[in-house]
Amino acid sequence: MAAMRELAVVVGATGAMGRLICRGLAESGLQVVAVARSAAALDELARDLPGIRGCTADIADDSSIQAISGCLDAPVRMVVQAAGVATAGGVLEAPAGALAEAVNIKAGGMLRLVRAADARLQPGSRLVAIGGHYGFEPSAYAATAGVANAALANLVRQLSWAYGPRHITSHLLAPGPADTERLRRVAQARAARDDGSVDQVLQQMRQESAIGSLTGVEQVAWAVQLLLAPHADALAGSTLFLDAGRRKGLP
Repeated sequence: MAAMRELAVVVGATGAMGRLICRGLAESGLQVVAVARSAAALDELARDLPGIRGCTADIADDSSIQAISGCLDAPVRMVVQAAGVATAGGVLEAPAGALAEAVNIKAGGMLRLVRAADARLQPGSRLVAIGGHYGFEPSAYAATAGVANAALANLVRQLSWAYGPRHITSHLLAPGPADTERLRRVAQARAARDDGSVDQVLQQMRQESAIGSLTGVEQVAWAVQLLLAPHADALAGSTLFLDAGRRKGLP
């Protein structure tokens, strides 16, 4: 009898980054369970990536725990929280409710995802959250991302200690600004604040990196696959920065 194929569960699977993460994990030999709110978007993803299994759930709601759990029928090798949050401007203008909503999606969503998979986790499983550079280097134009990703970093460390005795590790990936539609919305807000153009803002963002580059979504997907390696145990509870040399502060 053939061995049961291990699962990878990816939340935010239909976004630009989530799609590449799903592709990479499938190429690594895992059966990918793709989670998103839109059944239509999941159907489109399945057409693009045959073999992907869709699971419709809203990670911002507790109902997602049961919905995701019901889609799992094999050991879970990795869960990935890659859901994004809306851009609501800087800390002076962002509605307070937008900050709470962002934390609920990012940190609350990670907790719901882990709880949904808990019974299927095994020694060597990875709990992976995609956070971001803004959680460690606050910006004046992306308050929701900064606050939510800072909360996510704390949660990942707490999960590391909670699941460590079961030899399950948790990890945070913190990309710098990635060249996506979401980043362009951030750039539009920054351009409006500074009375400039979107292209000027994007160029400035590139120059804020040590190598003059934005982070590629394919680089984030590569890092997720990297965490499947047994040696990645040493990264338990830590943050892997993918910011192209953007961060200047010490840990």
